[in-house]
Amino acid sequence: MTEAVEKAEAKLDRPLGQRNEYTAEGAVARKFRKSKEKLTSPWATAAAIIIAVIWTIPTFGLLVSSIRTPTEIRTTGWWTWFVNPSFTFDNYADVLFASGASSANLGQYFVNSLVIAIPAAIFPIAIATMAAYAFAWIKFKGAGAMFVLVFALQIVPLQMALVPLLQIFSQVLGISGTFPAVWIAHTIFGLPLCIFLLHNFISEIPGEVIEAARVDGANHTQIFFRIIIPLSLPALASIGIFQFLWVWNDLLVALVFSGGTVDVAPLTQRLAELVGNFGRNQERLPAAAFISLIIPLIVFFSLQRYFVRGLLAGSTKG
Repeated sequence: MTEAVEKAEAKLDRPLGQRNEYTAEGAVARKFRKSKEKLTSPWATAAAIIIAVIWTIPTFGLLVSSIRTPTEIRTTGWWTWFVNPSFTFDNYADVLFASGASSANLGQYFVNSLVIAIPAAIFPIAIATMAAYAFAWIKFKGAGAMFVLVFALQIVPLQMALVPLLQIFSQVLGISGTFPAVWIAHTIFGLPLCIFLLHNFISEIPGEVIEAARVDGANHTQIFFRIIIPLSLPALASIGIFQFLWVWNDLLVALVFSGGTVDVAPLTQRLAELVGNFGRNQERLPAAAFISLIIPLIVFFSLQRYFVRGLLAGSTKG
């Protein structure tokens, strides 16, 4: 008992420059250490390694297939490459540089996917951030019912809205088959989930911070841009990664609202058309698919540190 008392007194008597575990800062540090211990258990590490290996095998198989000859791809599995390794970059040359009606012509489709994915990721996140702040910190009549309605929109199957939305775009707005039609469609379909996730994050920001800003005379616009957005960067980056990857890998929405033309259609449409009706030129598909992975990998690794912060943002709560 005496030992415990002396230890507590020693902690309380620390100089001001040192962290005191009985202060608010020390409490947060203790919670972070507990969360770190839970997340770094041997079983969790082993499970993460196993999942990563299983998840990587198909991607590695795609890479191996992309550097094999057409005959080897048609006659043997990609795992036989370890027994009889061979290399060829003809598939990449055909995909990137071949010309003609039957060539891949990925350049234009690659640009189209960038033009579609970047605005279609920025627009819903920007709108969702403002809506999440309003639901979390602005009191207005019907806020709870409206938030429940937004959350319920996630239940509506996306396929049910395609035809009515296409009719509005073509008959009312006249923008069917253009980039704005695809942007608006992706924004509409991405908003409910973005608002829900961002609301959960923004609502956990300490109320003392918001109140202090209001006391200093800050209005909602100043609070939003100077406090909410800087504190929400991890969540914004995490949601931005998922939204960008979903739009980049999407085929259905872009195909319906782009009209399938070369000027607007995304890379995924060309990948679907690449093999043809009878499976010809299937050796080009692994190379083209692996090229399509470049941009998602760049986006993920460039925002990875924010993504990890977003996952751990609520780990010290309690």
